Amino acid sequence: MSTLRRALYTSLAGISFGLGIIGAFLPLMPTTVFMLLALWLASKGSPRFARWIRCHPRFGPPIVSWENEGAISRQAKYLACAMLALSMLMIVLSVESRWLQATLIPGLALIGVWLATRPEPTDVANAEAPASPESASSESLLSEKASTTDDQTSRRDRLSTQRSSR
Repeated sequence: MSTLRRALYTSLAGISFGLGIIGAFLPLMPTTVFMLLALWLASKGSPRFARWIRCHPRFGPPIVSWENEGAISRQAKYLACAMLALSMLMIVLSVESRWLQATLIPGLALIGVWLATRPEPTDVANAEAPASPESASSESLLSEKASTTDDQTSRRDRLSTQRSSR
């Protein structure tokens, strides 16, 4: 992957992570979507940044639970469903168009049902306790180190091929 593309992915990951942090404090801004996007972008551009996101004390555990099990904590479900209910109430009170209400409210209700049916993390202590870099599994670290070594080897091979063709 080119340096420019890697830098673009990493920059977009940083922006997405920042928007996710803002979303943690602003009720209308989603946090989870931006954090998952940041993790995906970081895994493309900077594995070190992706590992840092996974190990972040506040945002890491829910992301790891989602990645490993597709699980959402009970507290997050309650909060999300309460915000969805509040949003539905605001739509009823502020949106005059009946067809728009009839479209948005069932859509939000379906999202709430989907959220409520997601499993809860099986390892509750791991889902709620902050992850640390030391707690990362040795297998993931070894595979990441191997891929980094492979990248370095292929980069070195390309450079030697370019030099020999001159």
